[in-house]
Amino acid sequence: MISEFQDTAPQRTDVLSHVHLDNNKYENVLEHMDSGIMLFDNHGILTFINVQMAKLLELPRNLVSGCTLMKLLRLPQMSRFKKKKILRIYRETIFHRKRYHELMDENGRHWLVTVTYGDQMDGDFLFSVKDVSDYKQIEQTAYQNDKLAMLGRISASIAHEIRNPLTAIRGFIQLLRPHLLQLGKDEYARIILTEIDRANDIIYEFLNSSKPSAPQKTVMKVESLLKEVVLLTESEGLMKGCEILLEVEDTPLNVSIDVKQIKQVILNMVKNAMDAIEEVGEEYTGMIRIKTTTENKFVQITIADNGRGMDHNTLVRLFDPFFTTKESGTGLGLSVSYRIIKNHGGTISVNSQKGEGTSFMIKLPLVY
Repeated sequence: MISEFQDTAPQRTDVLSHVHLDNNKYENVLEHMDSGIMLFDNHGILTFINVQMAKLLELPRNLVSGCTLMKLLRLPQMSRFKKKKILRIYRETIFHRKRYHELMDENGRHWLVTVTYGDQMDGDFLFSVKDVSDYKQIEQTAYQNDKLAMLGRISASIAHEIRNPLTAIRGFIQLLRPHLLQLGKDEYARIILTEIDRANDIIYEFLNSSKPSAPQKTVMKVESLLKEVVLLTESEGLMKGCEILLEVEDTPLNVSIDVKQIKQVILNMVKNAMDAIEEVGEEYTGMIRIKTTTENKFVQITIADNGRGMDHNTLVRLFDPFFTTKESGTGLGLSVSYRIIKNHGGTISVNSQKGEGTSFMIKLPLVY
């Protein structure tokens, strides 16, 4: 009997050693995941936090290990912004049983927070945080393309339905014009024809805006293009109390573009910046910086202002057709700009915070 126990004892030790090695291996995997991981036990004490989560919280692990949630929130080293986000996740998890939370940080990055709890966790709460900014960008791009495609179809249909009756009305007015001339009312005919032509011009502009034509590309220096934009806008900028500064790289940068279309995009951005500065107040000193940087095989043109900035709700709808914050705006300018830059093989993005200004970033492929 004793000999049998002696035979099995080493095997038992080997099994325990193997389990211990496996646990170390799994813990090592969790330590180096690109997702942030932290685990609270059933007493609410933080028992595990990996390297990535410590980086996200900007706190040393030895400081937070063993903390309760309330103690964590009282740490002076943690920013107020992060404390508010953690408290919000806690409330939504406990009171609304919510397991998935989408957040945006101070830098505009999107994060998905997943909370795992229940019987399978023996009372523990596992939090994982993953950067989903790239997926969000793909989703928004697809959504934007769908809306622009629909806008193009709707605008083509509207243009067709309105143009036909306008053409008929114009023809009948021209037939009646000799009779109106005899009555001394030729001015009426002239006004009607002028207004019909104006309506046709509006329809054409709308149709062309919602579905920009294919770019007629020529190679041009980025510096020359931006200097033209500054010359066209600096006098208006001075009238609205803002200065326009141009900062370009010393190395000549060439792009293959439809000059008219890209100029339209940049002018639109600069005029939006002027409006944002003007809304702050007449005595405010406005500044618009236009600068270029190179990244891989692209040139990035940044148009940054120190105007009123935008909140999150405005930012997420900024490139939507017909969305505008201006009383007299059509809401087509930025959606058209988005399509034009996309047709040139580039990208357009925006960073903004309420009260801290706005930066538009346009990337275009370089020509060597």
